[in-house]
Formats: sequence, structure tokens, C-alpha cells
Amino acid sequence: MLAILAPGQGAQTPGQLRPWLELDGVESRLRWWSTAVGLDLIDLGCEAPAETIRDTAVAQPLIVATGLLAAEQLGLLPITPATGSGARAVLAGHSVGEITAAAITGSLTPEAALLFVGLRGRAMAQAAAVTPTGMTALLGGDPEEATAALEALGLTAANRNGAGQIVAAGTLDDLAKLAEAPPAGAKLRPLSVAGAFHTRHMAPAGDALRAVAGGIVPGTPALGQLSNADGALVHDGADLVARLVTQVAAPVRWDLCLAAMREAGVTAVIELPPAGTLAGIARRELRGTKIVAVKTPDDLDAARALVAEYLPPPAVPAQAAALVGAAS
Repeated sequence: MLAILAPGQGAQTPGQLRPWLELDGVESRLRWWSTAVGLDLIDLGCEAPAETIRDTAVAQPLIVATGLLAAEQLGLLPITPATGSGARAVLAGHSVGEITAAAITGSLTPEAALLFVGLRGRAMAQAAAVTPTGMTALLGGDPEEATAALEALGLTAANRNGAGQIVAAGTLDDLAKLAEAPPAGAKLRPLSVAGAFHTRHMAPAGDALRAVAGGIVPGTPALGQLSNADGALVHDGADLVARLVTQVAAPVRWDLCLAAMREAGVTAVIELPPAGTLAGIARRELRGTKIVAVKTPDDLDAARALVAEYLPPPAVPAQAAALVGAAS
């Protein structure tokens, strides 16, 4: 089983799109997608400094667009029912990466995904501006004890990423209290994000998405997608869209997605760009698994080999094959 993973916010890096522009058709594709998100993706992905792309309203569309570019190059956008019928693969995205994954499965068109993530990024940035909030990673310690300690401080375990990592989110005052008395065995690392994502503080962003979600016409996914909410394998486009809306203000249970991958017998992983974080977690949590982190176009050949192995091209009907042979 192959798991195709799409990273979340924080994975972005300055210049991440520059090497992709060397591929045929990428520049025009990015110009088209820029109209959907209302941002110059080429300038932001090639020239903008780290501080600019740290902005939630910028980072989220940039990450999704980069992942979709790589998926197109791998022949995965979208995965068709014909291809999906013989596939041994599953999709999963971390936080905003769920939108990338939804486009690959066919639950959303690329344009619908970009419109959705453009609104999501703006709405989450606006929600984050209401109250000074942030996020801090806890590395090590007992997960259940750490979660209980966070709740006692009024904080939320916004990400449970497995591999001994929990991300706490809440007000800066409550995070300061956490810094003064961290849970036993846990090391703290403040994250460079501008809000308490996946907590009650993002409820206004969820309302903004809910107001437009009824206008989305979801497709029928060709492959199942693991949900951040509970690790469930979702096969219904409408259900997936509903989950994308509620997930904005709900914790990311990546640990449950990892557990589902283990149960499904995942033996190979492709992380789409900007790759690195999820591949690192997979190396610790899914030991013995073949992993390809697609960081630049140089990594495409290795990823294509896995795609060919786990998502074989659909069989050509005998009659069609005969016609092709006669024409040649």
C-alpha cells in the first residue's frame, strides 16, 4: 500500500517554486491558479522572503499550489476512477494538506481547492488577529499526561503528530504558563505561526467556510482519504468537504492517520512538496517503509517509480488495443 501525503502550514520555504518553473507548462499553470487564490504565486513562491510567506493567507495557498504542481507532474491530478480501481494507495494531508489531497482524489477540482484554500487562509488570518495566540511543540514525555496538562492550562492539543510530538495552541498568556512549567519529560519549541490553529479560536474561520461550502459541487473520490479528525478513510466527496470545514477549529489527529496507515499495511510513502516534515515522521512511525520526499523536480523520477508500482495504468480493453495496433 502506498500513502501519498500532503504537508501542512509551516512546510513552506522561500524560493520553493523556483525549480518547478523550469518544467514545461508550469508557469502558465501557476498564472491560472494565481487568479483563483488572488495572489501572485510565482512571485511569492520564487522571490518572497520567509516573513512574507509566513502569513497564513499566503502560506496556505502557496503550499497547496506547490503540492498540486508535483501531483500533476506525477500524473495524479486527479486520480481517475479507472486508475483508482486498480490502485493500492491512500491519500492523507496534514491540516491544509487535506485540501491538496482532496484535489488529487477528485473530491475537489484544482480550481475549487484553490478557491477554498484562498478563503481558508484569509479567514484563519483574520481569526488569528482577534486575540494574541500561538502554538508550541512539545517533544517527548507521555502524550496523555501532556494533553491533560495542556487542558488544565486552558490550552488545546491542536496537533497530535505521533513520534512523541504534540503541538499546544492557545493564548500567548497560557503558552507562557506552559513555558514556566512544562509537562514531565517534554521539551518545548515555540512555533513560528501567527495563531492558535485547530482550536476554538478558529471558529470564525469555520463559519466563513461553512457559509460557502453549500455551493461546492464535490466529485466522487477515486481513492479513499484519511481524515485528520479521526483517521477514518473517507470515500464520499460531500462528507470530505464537511470535514474540511469543521477541521479548521478541531485538532489534527495525525497520530490516528498514522495508525490507519499501519493497519492498512502501508509499505511506501510519497510526500508532496514542500516535503520533509511528514516524511520525517513517517521514518520514525512507519519503520521499514520506502519513503520519497519530493522537494524538487529532481525527486520526481523516484516518486514516479512508486506511482507506477502502486497505481498501475488502467488496462486497455482488448477491442481498443486492437484498434491501436491496426492504426500503428
